Amino acid sequence: MGLQIQMLRVGTSGEIDMAFSTFAREPPDALFIGTDGFLNSRRVQFVQQAAHHRLPALYSGREFSEIGGLMSYGTNIASAFHQAGVYAGRILKGTKPADLPVLQANKFELVINGQTARILGLNVPPSLLAIAEEVIE
Repeated sequence: MGLQIQMLRVGTSGEIDMAFSTFAREPPDALFIGTDGFLNSRRVQFVQQAAHHRLPALYSGREFSEIGGLMSYGTNIASAFHQAGVYAGRILKGTKPADLPVLQANKFELVINGQTARILGLNVPPSLLAIAEEVIE
């Protein structure tokens, strides 16, 4: 596809700010923010920085899109918690954890923030809007 991928690791709020300052000098075409406990706890900072630098950013959790992130695609957390609850119930009823199969996420969701797309001057294709679980206006 001819894409160049650059990975940046951040572990503090200051490192997030430093990463975005490098984007000011050499703006990427797009940005993807993964998820872990730290990144999720700093989601407001990521969304604000991406907006400030006018960067189209894709996130791995709907929580980002709900607060103004452009779009997210990732596992449905409610479904994952439901799966965990079913497993806990089976263990409490006597099933040995080793006898339970390993499960992967089975429900993913695409959430698009239409207002953010308009602010960035992006036209989201109707075909993408049609498959989104939610379009936030």
